[in-house]
Amino acid sequence: MLKNERGQSLVEFALILPMLLLLICATFDFGRVIYTYMHLNLLTQEAVRLGSFGETDENISEFTRNNLHVGDADLLQVEISPSQSMRKSGDYVTVTLEYPVTYVTPFISLIFPSPYGVITDSTIRIE
Repeated sequence: MLKNERGQSLVEFALILPMLLLLICATFDFGRVIYTYMHLNLLTQEAVRLGSFGETDENISEFTRNNLHVGDADLLQVEISPSQSMRKSGDYVTVTLEYPVTYVTPFISLIFPSPYGVITDSTIRIE
């Protein structure tokens, strides 16, 4: 007796397709988070370098917002400590940046909080 196996590969593909698409979207999201982290890390290092030269808090915040290339600069949170009035030569200044990344992958917010806050900080001595 001969069996008719027409359509078998189509059914198998239909079963695998959702998992394949989920894996591709998750890889895309992971890459976006890593890229955002690397960009914020470099931006934090440049911003804290400005702080070491005695720049004002406003200038440091403006620099970070103008050089953010991963999305909306209004969502970027900049924290500089200590404040400008308390900094003096020989002390340390710390710049912390936080930026929220929303996921494209469906159902990933059940595992990880959405939006995911990417946080970077850097410290340097004031000249």
